[in-house]
Amino acid sequence: MTDMRKGMPGLALLIQEGLGRDPHAGDLYVFRGRSGSMVKVLWHDGVGMSLYIKNLERGHFIRPVPKDGAVAISAAQLTYLLDGIDWRNPRHTWRPAVAG
Repeated sequence: MTDMRKGMPGLALLIQEGLGRDPHAGDLYVFRGRSGSMVKVLWHDGVGMSLYIKNLERGHFIRPVPKDGAVAISAAQLTYLLDGIDWRNPRHTWRPAVAG
């Protein structure tokens, strides 16, 4: 968990010193607040750094269990996470077995 009051410089420093990674390498870094209702996404596109903040009005963002301080997720899992969907166990919609 990280202090969600941190802005871009604080989060970049946390990535660099806490995770031992380069915050300017183009990866997305997602931080979840203690209550679980807010996430911050930090990304450097090679030109500048962006900070995306999302707050859920109801529910909470899923908190994966990190190994070595970080969890790698796919773009689809990130989309689920930002929509407040449990990306660890998504459910497929029902599809008819026979046409017609």
